[in-house]
Amino acid sequence: MNNSVIRRVVVLGALAIIGIIAVQSYWVMRSWDLKEQEFHQTVNSALFKVAENLAAYDSIPLPSYQLVNRKSSNHYVVNINNVIDAGILEHYLLKEFEARALDIVFEYAIYDCGSDNFQYGNICSVGNGPKSNNVPGGNLQTYDEFTYYFVVTFPMRSAYLLSEMPLAIIFTVILFIAILFFIYSLTVILKQKRLSEMQKDFINNMTHEFKTPISTIKISADVFLNHPLIKEDQRLSNYARVIKEQNIRLNHQVEKVLQLAKIERKGLELHLEEINLHELLQNILPSIQLKVKEVNGILKSQLKAIQPMVRADKLHLTNILHNLLDNAIKYCRQIPEIEIGTQTKGSRLILQISDNGIGIDKSHQDKVFDKFYRVPTGNIHNVKGFGLGLYYIRNICQAHGWKIHLDSLPEEGTTITIEMERES
Repeated sequence: MNNSVIRRVVVLGALAIIGIIAVQSYWVMRSWDLKEQEFHQTVNSALFKVAENLAAYDSIPLPSYQLVNRKSSNHYVVNINNVIDAGILEHYLLKEFEARALDIVFEYAIYDCGSDNFQYGNICSVGNGPKSNNVPGGNLQTYDEFTYYFVVTFPMRSAYLLSEMPLAIIFTVILFIAILFFIYSLTVILKQKRLSEMQKDFINNMTHEFKTPISTIKISADVFLNHPLIKEDQRLSNYARVIKEQNIRLNHQVEKVLQLAKIERKGLELHLEEINLHELLQNILPSIQLKVKEVNGILKSQLKAIQPMVRADKLHLTNILHNLLDNAIKYCRQIPEIEIGTQTKGSRLILQISDNGIGIDKSHQDKVFDKFYRVPTGNIHNVKGFGLGLYYIRNICQAHGWKIHLDSLPEEGTTITIEMERES
């Protein structure tokens, strides 16, 4: 995963989280406002009924103004025209709150106009809540506009309102869990990216370090092969040839790793030109034919495409062809039978390479184009490689805008098809 992808993930994730938090906050605040309004209406209705009951009990009229007054979010003042009995007041408060299912702790206090202070008070709750004489009258504000009144406060109003919003709380908790999970995932991604970059740097440095000894071995092998004494000794000549062949193979693998690292780091740079696919195939087939003959195999070509001109990078296209044909030779337990075919299909040029090799099980076919992936073969490792060939081929095809398909059956062979845009 490159830096641009990670930046997009971070930015889009952050925007999504900000949007979700904004929506969630609006919804929670809206729910809170609705519950607060509902609570105020319920309390106002209950206190109004209490005032009516007290007036009826004392057979006096209710005040004509400012009967129930909300002084703060949890503090109410109720205006009465007569002295208030604490026991009767508490009875009516509990009765009205219970009738409205207002199961909340509340405090009440009664104002004594003679001492200009609160003389009676209690903490109560509907049901089995706490109840004790613990309301200091001196801590409550007095109001000069009223003569006889009592006050009711709700010290646990916020907790009560939150308890009435279970869904909002649950979804908020889920949201914070999701945010934490996103942050954790982002941390893991960044950590894995750092490890991946360290791995790439190590491989790049290692392969670059290999270049010098590989070049030295190549020069030495050439000197040996050209020396008259070595040419006269068949055994030494064979050893020198083996050294050169294995050196070439090692150099090829190192170049492949370096090329892939460059593609991943800087992106693929294509040098496009018009290429006659048939001519390119005819140029490389002789060298492939030699490899096939070494294992007594058969190489067939059916080049039937009309106007086989494609716009492509010649170097990369040549590498694709060599990789596909080398795989067809390597992954075969019997005498290789390889067929190369081309055909025209509308505006597309179709290239097919088929073999009678070991094939690939369907469960592995989607993974063979992944980097470093090799089809499991148990403890048998008779075919060497890094799992980079098909990964490289897929990247080159994608860069050109070509489509690549793989059809394979175990023990029956494999056919790889590449669809290229044809130049008219």
